[in-house]
Amino acid sequence: MGMDRLIRRVLALLRRSSHGPISFVRHFSYKDIKKGTDDFQRIIYSNSHGTAYKAKLQDGGVALVKEVGAFDQENDVFYREVQLLGRLHHRHLLPLRGFCTGHKTKRLLVFDNIENGSLKEHLSDPLKTPLSWRTRLQIAIGVASALEYLLLFADPPMYHVSISSSNIILDDQFTAKVADVGLFTSVGNHITAPHASCSEECMVQEHGNIILQLGVLILELITGQCSEKGGADLIQWIQESRFASSMHKMIDPDLGNNYDSRELKNLLSVAKLCIKSGDKPKFSIPQIIHYLQKKVDIPCD
Repeated sequence: MGMDRLIRRVLALLRRSSHGPISFVRHFSYKDIKKGTDDFQRIIYSNSHGTAYKAKLQDGGVALVKEVGAFDQENDVFYREVQLLGRLHHRHLLPLRGFCTGHKTKRLLVFDNIENGSLKEHLSDPLKTPLSWRTRLQIAIGVASALEYLLLFADPPMYHVSISSSNIILDDQFTAKVADVGLFTSVGNHITAPHASCSEECMVQEHGNIILQLGVLILELITGQCSEKGGADLIQWIQESRFASSMHKMIDPDLGNNYDSRELKNLLSVAKLCIKSGDKPKFSIPQIIHYLQKKVDIPCD
C-alpha cells in the first residue's frame, strides 16, 4: 500500500468511526518527527510495549512520540489503533494528537504536550520543585481513575497499560496523565489484539498485573524512589515482617514532616493490597478508588 493511500485510509476510517466522538487526529511527516526527536535519540522510556520519545514540534510544542512496532502493512491493525486511541477521553489520559507513517513498517503515535515532563523526573531530579503530599495523593487517585475508565468504560477494554513513574506525565497543574496505553502489543514482528485472543483467565491476570503496577506506583510516590525491574525492591520492602518499624525511614526526604501520618498508613495499606493481588486480584479498581477516596479525603474527578 502506498504511503499517501495509507494516510488517506487512516483518516477515512477516523471520519467513519461509529463508536463515539473522536478528536481531530493530525498526520505528522516522518521528517518532522525524526528531526524533533533528534533522530529518535530523545528516549523518555522503553518497555515491552515499545519506546517513547520526546519531540519538539515545529509549532514549538513538546510531544510524546510512541513507536507502535513492525507489522504487515496489509492489515488494518495500525488504523484501528489510531481510531480507538483517538476516541479515548479522560482527564488522566494523555490525548492522542496524531500519527506518523515512516519508512518501511515504522508506525508512530503522537501524543499531547508534555512540557512538564514525567513523574519520574519530578521525583528524582533535585532541581525540580519537590511534589507536595497532597499532589502525590492526587496523582495516585488520578491514575486509578484512568485505569477504571480504561478497564470498565473503554470499548473494547484497554488491558495493555503500563504504569510507572517514567510514563506518568504531569501537566502544568501537576495533573497526572497516563501515557502508555494501547490495544495492541508487539510480539516479534506481529501485533496481537488481547481481547480477541486472550481467555477470561488471561484477562484476570492482565487486570491483576495492572493493579500490581498501581501498588508499585503508590510506593514510588511515598518513597520518592523510581523503581526499576517491576518494582521488585519496593515490593520486597513492603512485604517484610519489619515493614511497620521501617515505614517512616522510607518516606521521601523531600517531604520532610509535611505529610499526614494517618493518610500515609492508609496509602501504604492500599499499596499492600494492590501488591498482594498478584495474578489473582482480590480487589477491583473501583474498590481501590473507593478505599482511596474514603481514606485520604480527596475526591476522584
